[in-house]
Amino acid sequence: MTTASPLGSTRLVSLDQFRGYTMFGMLLVNFLGGYAVCPKILKHSHDYCSYADTIMPQFLFAAGFAMRLSIRKRMEKGGTLPWGRITRRVLGLALVAIVWYSFCDWSGVVKRLQNDGLLDTLAYQTKRGWFQTLMHIAITSLWIVPVIARSAKVRFAYAAVSALLHIGLSWWFNFHWVNTGANGIDGGPFGFLTWCVPAIFGTWAADLVLNRGIAATARLVLVGIVVMGAAWLMSCPTVLYNRPPTAEKLAAEQLEKLEKLAPDPVIPNSERLKRWSGEVAEPPFVPPPGKQDREWNYWMMSQRSGSLTYTLFAAGFSLVIYAAFLQLCDGFGWTLGLFRTLGVNSLAAYLLHDVAGWTVAPWFPEDSSSVGLTLLGFFCFTLAVYLPCRMLEAKGWLLRV
Repeated sequence: MTTASPLGSTRLVSLDQFRGYTMFGMLLVNFLGGYAVCPKILKHSHDYCSYADTIMPQFLFAAGFAMRLSIRKRMEKGGTLPWGRITRRVLGLALVAIVWYSFCDWSGVVKRLQNDGLLDTLAYQTKRGWFQTLMHIAITSLWIVPVIARSAKVRFAYAAVSALLHIGLSWWFNFHWVNTGANGIDGGPFGFLTWCVPAIFGTWAADLVLNRGIAATARLVLVGIVVMGAAWLMSCPTVLYNRPPTAEKLAAEQLEKLEKLAPDPVIPNSERLKRWSGEVAEPPFVPPPGKQDREWNYWMMSQRSGSLTYTLFAAGFSLVIYAAFLQLCDGFGWTLGLFRTLGVNSLAAYLLHDVAGWTVAPWFPEDSSSVGLTLLGFFCFTLAVYLPCRMLEAKGWLLRV
């Protein structure tokens, strides 16, 4: 299109479809990821970015997009920033996260209380138990509220400062802490400092779409590709942590004793710089060498660490995926009922996916070598989430905080 076509007050179908696609992707990787026949790219990883690892950042991207969309439309009508309403909704989501994740692991919580006491249990829950998807969305949303109504320059500067703060904390203690003991999930309690990167890019995408309409597609794709390329270049220092080559493979016992984490995971020492042969990092979606050949470090794309390289790449990937939905849905009028249903009631779908996992997964053994049986399990699992959401949609009931 040659003329910008702002979407005004019409509902952005592409956002619901994008959110629904993200929910479906979560169902796909969370169910299939535990099965022996599932390819590695559909499994969550901790030392590179697989397809499974692109799903979580899209939730943050969509959250930032929706927040900016809502705030901007309100302010264009002469309203003011609804601090109280935003804060209540964010804290409400955080409360849902605490209650739900405690309920999902209730036997574990009780066991830890009995064996470790209240303080150690709270420490575990704070590091790992509560800080999963819903909590990260809540805390990240709260973190970007101070700049949600500001210019794009201010928002990106805020994201850059947050990222630098995360690097500093990772150098101080956080990288080692998140990757040892009871490992953190999705960056642990400080993950919001880099999760705000895809969220801020989501706010920028909202502005672009409101200003240009369907004509924003090309720029979303271009910026997304540039961002992904920049993130890959930023990940190249990971090769500095390659171990010196050995003549033969280590035995299983020796490999088990080998220290996984680098002692200098953020700022490589001079010896590493001297050993650099000029090689670059593997591209995203390509698994890196094992711990015999490379020590874990901050610069690898790691969802567990919430590393900047990972969230930045995922932000660019989200831009490209959303651009496809913008063109298909708001441009060509294409929609998929499954994505619509999951997208408009995404919180309900998220909660139901845990319930579906408890009821469906036991009927389909994870060590099965049958691809057909595994796919049948996934179909039943998805149906167990979709049907209740479709009933809620038909009645016009939306689960919100």
